[in-house]
Amino acid sequence: MTIHVSTKPGSMVLTAEQLKAIFKEQDADGNGRLTREELRKVYEKLGSRYPDWRVRRSLSHADTNGDGSISLDELDELVKYVLKIGYNLH
Repeated sequence: MTIHVSTKPGSMVLTAEQLKAIFKEQDADGNGRLTREELRKVYEKLGSRYPDWRVRRSLSHADTNGDGSISLDELDELVKYVLKIGYNLH
């Protein structure tokens, strides 16, 4: 599945479940936490022009315990943030 940011008519908005799956598949070491590098890879896959900036914004929105990574408990908050941005399939 190719994922790109799109505002074109006919593009399909990613669902929360699709986004969760995309984030979980980038948990390279399987520890249940998404590091800055793993988050950057997700945003690159989603076609973000500024993945490092998105990582910083994601952490400010979803990293509730301030440890610099996103745990599975924090994933829902991360997905809410990403849904607001509006990544789409096309």
